[in-house]
Amino acid sequence: MSEIRDMIQHALDQDYNKANDVFGEVLSVKIQDVLDQEKIRLANQIYNGYDEYEEEDDYDTEDDQELASMSDEEIDAAIDEFEKDDVYLDDDESYEDEEDEEK
Repeated sequence: MSEIRDMIQHALDQDYNKANDVFGEVLSVKIQDVLDQEKIRLANQIYNGYDEYEEEDDYDTEDDQELASMSDEEIDAAIDEFEKDDVYLDDDESYEDEEDEEK
């Protein structure tokens, strides 16, 4: 953190060359950290067969979990059933309104 303070102080002192040097050092450290993390991720993927995106089982809601557990055929059947029922609600309508109209 002191590097950033030094950079700001150099800029305030109008010593822009030193401020630029400090900025370059800070940026190269951050870039190197990101590159190291990416190397570790790739090494895990290549040598350990680990893929962080496949390992994640983080679903937001129960509906997402249910949908993830359904086969493609079950999803297609549910979509077909929904389209067959043809129940599309506006924001101001509710299911009770639809049921009342049918009677």
